[in-house]
Amino acid sequence: GFAAAALYFAGCAHYDAAPENGGKEPVPSVEFLHFILGRCGSVGELKSLLPRLTVVGLPDPVTQTAAPLHWIATDRSGACIVVEPTERGLEVFENPLGVLANSPGFRWQMTNLRNYMGVSIGQKSEADWGGVGLVPFGQAGGTMLLPGGYTSPERFARTAFQKTHVLRPDDGAEAVVTGFHILGSVTVPKGIVVTDRGTYDYTRYTAFLNTETCEYFIRAYGGSAVETVGLWDHPENGGRLLCLGALTQRPVFLKREGPGLPGRTGVRRPCPYRNSPHRTSPGAK
Repeated sequence: GFAAAALYFAGCAHYDAAPENGGKEPVPSVEFLHFILGRCGSVGELKSLLPRLTVVGLPDPVTQTAAPLHWIATDRSGACIVVEPTERGLEVFENPLGVLANSPGFRWQMTNLRNYMGVSIGQKSEADWGGVGLVPFGQAGGTMLLPGGYTSPERFARTAFQKTHVLRPDDGAEAVVTGFHILGSVTVPKGIVVTDRGTYDYTRYTAFLNTETCEYFIRAYGGSAVETVGLWDHPENGGRLLCLGALTQRPVFLKREGPGLPGRTGVRRPCPYRNSPHRTSPGAK
């Protein structure tokens, strides 16, 4: 029931250079996520552990650099915190929204939400400008102030608004669908963002965890199906690292059959288009 995630924190992360600091236990930044997941079973336990730790910026073996990271942690009680290594030390913030993005820091992101206090789920009424009547084009006029880009502050604001205003799901299945709808608003399609290196920055997969059931839900960029795996699905594994293989990168189409007349129910069957490469996702095999 305890979950955590690491997010890129470029330009803001500050690690202790020395491997030891006042008798605290040094933890490399790249291993911090696995460390706390192995030591803690709740947010409360993590809070008690953090004063005894120091995060050090040891280069990881792949990139040979110390990845700038910050972390979000939550548990089945709903408690949520953000942990950020800054020049002021290892800072811990209560996170009532349960949302985190990349740089800048969490304190700045929360302050920035004040710029969107005018956003509303309600509708705009007709306005009078010097005798000229202005009428809304349609629904959703209250959300016009929401940012629509893919920078970290825009994604944070958009997700925070949707997460706090969406209708509460009735059950677990509906919660999964709602979660993917919310995350879909900040999912970056391939080709929209080009890096300085000429590569595409896009959302390779979308995933979240049910802390009640310990189930993980994943949807790859090239696939439409939601894949699930439970923490207790493989008890025979004995705590060893388990590889579940590559994510499905092929969309699944359900083709409707039958007359579809009122009072009649059509039959649906999978239609994977195996022999139509132009209809499969990039990288599908």
